[in-house]
Amino acid sequence: MPLYKSITVNSQTIVKIWRIEESYDDLIKPLQLRPESQERVDGMKSSVHQRGFLSVRHLLHEFGYKDNDLYYDENGKPHLKDGKNISITHSFNYSAVIVSDSIVGIDIEKQRDKIKIVAPKFIGYEEQYLKDKDPDLVKKLTIIWCIKESLFKLFATPGLSFKMNTFVIPFMLRDDFTNAWIDYKSSKLKYDANFLEFDGFSCAYVMS
Repeated sequence: MPLYKSITVNSQTIVKIWRIEESYDDLIKPLQLRPESQERVDGMKSSVHQRGFLSVRHLLHEFGYKDNDLYYDENGKPHLKDGKNISITHSFNYSAVIVSDSIVGIDIEKQRDKIKIVAPKFIGYEEQYLKDKDPDLVKKLTIIWCIKESLFKLFATPGLSFKMNTFVIPFMLRDDFTNAWIDYKSSKLKYDANFLEFDGFSCAYVMS
């Protein structure tokens, strides 16, 4: 399947989401990968990861970019050669890319009950408004994780703690929007956070 969803956040920011239904062969056939990208794909043991990687290259094409237009810094953060900001994510059979003039981060996660088990590792301030018996708890936890992961990608600074240094302001699922903060050493930064749900997945993207 080609592009699943395209979201124009504002005149400088676009999100594109791909639903991965193609085989490895169908995904790689039209692509021109750099030797290092091909080597990276060949080294992946999981076909899910291979197809996720390749679907991201198709999303780049949707933006008018090629594999050669993308590079990574020493912290693993992706960049585009034309200077625009980019963030990338994939989970199971979905991938997404956000491109913007602003600094951005994006994450997709499947909604699963096991997130309640790992929640103490990334939930801190948010305990104040989360309720154990809330029927939407898994969805809310997944959105919070997506927002915090997006902040982590955006900030790209070793040592940032999801629990201690990132904060998601209370939100309602129907609102599709909240604010989030990074409080790390001398940095106190506020970000806009948008989120959406589809097919049992949550996606969030943040920007300054």
